[in-house]
Amino acid sequence: MTDNTRNTVEQAQAEGKYIRTIKSFVKREGRLTKGQQKALDQFWPTMGLEHKQGLVDFKTVFGNDNPVVLEIGFGMGASLVEMAKNAPDKNFVGIEVHLPGVGACLSSADEAGVTNLRLYNHDAIEILRDCIADESLTTVQLFFPDPWHKTRHHKRRIVQPAFVESLRTKLKMGGVFHMATDWENYSEHMIEVMDSTDTFSNIASKINSAANKTSVFVERPDSRPLTKFEQRGHRLGHGVWDIMFERVK
Repeated sequence: MTDNTRNTVEQAQAEGKYIRTIKSFVKREGRLTKGQQKALDQFWPTMGLEHKQGLVDFKTVFGNDNPVVLEIGFGMGASLVEMAKNAPDKNFVGIEVHLPGVGACLSSADEAGVTNLRLYNHDAIEILRDCIADESLTTVQLFFPDPWHKTRHHKRRIVQPAFVESLRTKLKMGGVFHMATDWENYSEHMIEVMDSTDTFSNIASKINSAANKTSVFVERPDSRPLTKFEQRGHRLGHGVWDIMFERVK
């Protein structure tokens, strides 16, 4: 969004007019448990990041120059906390609009003794635009986003050319955009969108060539924990597709 467009939107909203803007989510309200509320009260002051803070300096936030991994839509945060615990040499930032999920993630992080994790409770598109510095991320993760499986709703899928371009500017050169979905049609859509740009390259060929495999997908890397949701899917015979593209321009 340009400054002029943003000013127009803000002016219209100030005048009480409704302006439809693109969001990365469908707002889901949920009731906080006592434990989630306690975690928010206790840990948000040290682990929470606010959209209103604007552009962040990760070196200041984390106190080091370690690589930064950003996850969009971490749900209840179990796998994000596990990743942060397993990789203390990296810093993790999670974005989630569902407040109970944020509370659960904070509670899990405390139980696991994780200190290399910070969270946003806000829309990912606005966080990317306003808070994340260009070329500050080594990895962006998008695991099991809403598939919007009905054809007429495909335009609502978060993986679209404009979204990918917004990610590109935030990733360092050689940085990776890692997606995973349990909807084959969405995986095909993801590949189609990513292949439409010359600024990213599918790294499946590099990974699969060592195993003499030919595929546009990769096996789930050890760095991505197997979730309970995914384990259930495997038992039911459901597939999961991991896709990894690196920034080349």
